[in-house]
Amino acid sequence: MTSIYSADGRSVACTVIEAGPCVVTQVKNEETDGYTAVQLGYGERKEKNTPASLKGHFAKANTTPKKEVVEFRDFREEFEGQVQLGNEVKVGDVFAEGDFVDAIGTSKGKGFQGVVKRHGFGGVGQATHGQHNRLRAPGSIGGASYPARVFKGMRMAGRMGGDRVKVLNLEVLKVVPEENLIVVSGSVPGPKNSIVVLEK
Repeated sequence: MTSIYSADGRSVACTVIEAGPCVVTQVKNEETDGYTAVQLGYGERKEKNTPASLKGHFAKANTTPKKEVVEFRDFREEFEGQVQLGNEVKVGDVFAEGDFVDAIGTSKGKGFQGVVKRHGFGGVGQATHGQHNRLRAPGSIGGASYPARVFKGMRMAGRMGGDRVKVLNLEVLKVVPEENLIVVSGSVPGPKNSIVVLEK
């Protein structure tokens, strides 16, 4: 993340994303596939690390092997003419300043965490009444001899992060077409250099 200054002088937290160029690697339609979709490939992948089936798939689109392939279903009519096999889609073709986008990615993995960090519990409070080393404990989880079990969905310690997350309505603050960069307000899921999908 970084920050830029808005027209009225406010510092706005934002994220810079390299969004392309992407190549149309497949166009699906009702007749052959049962639904309409466009498949975009992004990033470069070494030939030797690409399975033979994927090599043929990318060869049909007359492009080099791609690191990531994402499918977008039910795309808008205004892109109908642009979506042809092998076409290059650049950030300036799709996004403009003032648009709102959704960012989808995998959040940072944080490992095994306790209930205070994972669920925002307050711990056991004032550390009195013999709570000498239990400040961040979950406390009672209900249930005694009846129902003699732990209810499903009980919030407990466990693995945190590493989930697929969708962040909605990020404003596009700036588009730099010559560098294929897009600057969006706020944060997007995942660490630096991770893959995110932008939906309009």
